[in-house]
Amino acid sequence: MNGSNSMSQQTIGVVGAGTMGQGIAQVRITGGFPVQLYDVANDQLGRAQAAIDKGLGKLVAKEKLGEAEKGAAMARLELTTSLEALRGCEVIIEAAPEQPALKEKLFRDLSRLTHDAILASNTSSLSLTRLAAVCERPERVVGMHFFNPVPVLKLVEVIRAEQTSDATAVRIEELARQLGKTPVSIADSPGFAVNRLLVPMINEAAFLLQEGAGSAEDIDQSMKLGAAHPMGPLALADLIGLDVCLAIMEVLQEGFGDPKYRPCPLLKRMVAAGYLGRKSGRGFHTYE
Repeated sequence: MNGSNSMSQQTIGVVGAGTMGQGIAQVRITGGFPVQLYDVANDQLGRAQAAIDKGLGKLVAKEKLGEAEKGAAMARLELTTSLEALRGCEVIIEAAPEQPALKEKLFRDLSRLTHDAILASNTSSLSLTRLAAVCERPERVVGMHFFNPVPVLKLVEVIRAEQTSDATAVRIEELARQLGKTPVSIADSPGFAVNRLLVPMINEAAFLLQEGAGSAEDIDQSMKLGAAHPMGPLALADLIGLDVCLAIMEVLQEGFGDPKYRPCPLLKRMVAAGYLGRKSGRGFHTYE
């Protein structure tokens, strides 16, 4: 058990200070552990620090965290624009944009930087086996897929590449539990488990809307009241981002070559029009 104790004291590196990277860093520092948060852009690191500070402020307001604890947590967050700063990290979690060439370059660079670290990717759709293949120690590469918002949602999909060793997977499951998450072990296939189940349902809801089978409100109400979903599929698509939903459908279609994963033409048109959901003020529903 010494391994888990030593890991608990280790600084974790987080690569990418966007929404997911911020959430992962916040959960880690709140749990009492240091984080090195890396991004190429200084201004993005500044935004991330402000967002994490605000997130912890909400916990203070709800009396789930004391003011002094918040200060101590923020002190555990280190920001850097140098990958070199991650050299001493035992685990590095990558949460960069979903661009294959960018992620492959990052993993190549990280694997040269440190032979000892476990390299975990928060990718929601890319092949871990392909990422591991560009690394010098492919057995130390694994998927660690968190869900947005990270501080709230309890699941982490632990994705084994073909090359991932048992020790690497066990270590990451241990880390997930340490972060207060529940890990599930999923094989490396397009969409993993959650997105492969969830996004085709959203796509089917878009087909219903396109066909005039019901209004967006009625389709959403149907799933909320008829299937006890906390949110209807079209409202959920707006929250996730229609561009993200479309990208996942395209990954499923390309990965499986099965026509059942064909993206709905309405979804494609809405993305082309810039109607991306909540973040753009309009999607299947309109937001003020």
